[in-house]
Amino acid sequence: MKEINIGLVGASGIVGLQFLKILEQRKHNVKNLYLFASKTSAGKKLSFKGKEYIIEELDENSFDREMDFVFFCASNDISAKYAPIAKEKGVIVIDNSSHFRLNKDVPLVVPEINSHLLKEHKGIVANPNCSTIQAVLVLAPINKIYGIKRVVISTYQAVSGAGKEGIQDLVNGYEKTSWQTGRIRDAFVDTEHEMNPINILTPRHHYELNTFGEYIAGNIIPYIGEILEDGYSEEELKIINETKKILELPDLKITATAVRVPVINGHSESINIELERSYQLNSLKRLLLSTNGIELVDTPTPLKSSGKDAIFVGRIRKDFSTNGVNLFSSSDNLRKGAALNGVQIMEALINMQTVENNQ
Repeated sequence: MKEINIGLVGASGIVGLQFLKILEQRKHNVKNLYLFASKTSAGKKLSFKGKEYIIEELDENSFDREMDFVFFCASNDISAKYAPIAKEKGVIVIDNSSHFRLNKDVPLVVPEINSHLLKEHKGIVANPNCSTIQAVLVLAPINKIYGIKRVVISTYQAVSGAGKEGIQDLVNGYEKTSWQTGRIRDAFVDTEHEMNPINILTPRHHYELNTFGEYIAGNIIPYIGEILEDGYSEEELKIINETKKILELPDLKITATAVRVPVINGHSESINIELERSYQLNSLKRLLLSTNGIELVDTPTPLKSSGKDAIFVGRIRKDFSTNGVNLFSSSDNLRKGAALNGVQIMEALINMQTVENNQ
């Protein structure tokens, strides 16, 4: 296997740690590994293949060394500032932020669907939104065979999608609300007490939220990201616009609702698809069963999909109101929804380079 030199920006974050884990699991021959993060994380050590690496503070000179690929797992501002610097120094950037995703000159890639676009990259490749990846892996094969007329996507997204701070909000909520077994029994079972579930869900003490605008423990939040003037949240527009770009269907009729749920890890989606052509349910199931990256199960759940590479798909049934189909999917948002897809982009680029060198 070819030796590669890799940089990782945002190495100490929850997605950055997944990148290291997946690179190790997929046994890449990493000659040099360079870890970057903010000043607060600089100097900390991370382990990779039994060796400790020191995190460096990211700056304009970070890419002045032998480096083939650099993964960006940080904020839009960081990608906007530093990705062009890495590109100009000859490093191929695989960016997990949303900054470049809708740029017409930057390919937005899910390798199972549109790896051919990597031939056109100009030094930067965008990694799609986690929920978008989960949806398009299902939509792409269905569109190819049956044609898609309209899509309605509702997401149920875990707190890990908001990073360590999102997980901390959920943990804090469970610690500081009245979630004791006795209180729950009294509220729902003991007939001598008036059933009042709000008593067990209301925080005993108000606590600071790191990420979310509402309490998440025992609750759901019906938006993700900032709510914009048209009433859609940022996350919903990412799903809509990125799906159109990846499927190369700019006029696709698609709408989305993104919801944050009190689950640690693993996003779920309900997808309703109206089709252009008639279909048989068993044939559509066989199509999904044969699709790389999808695993059919009776009941997809976050617990089943967490730690797995595949998108779990089930609850497949006819939509009797139209020529359509309903299905449900669950996926590890930190793996295929982020780090794994980024590593697969790198693998596809390496394979392309190998083919070109052998011609």
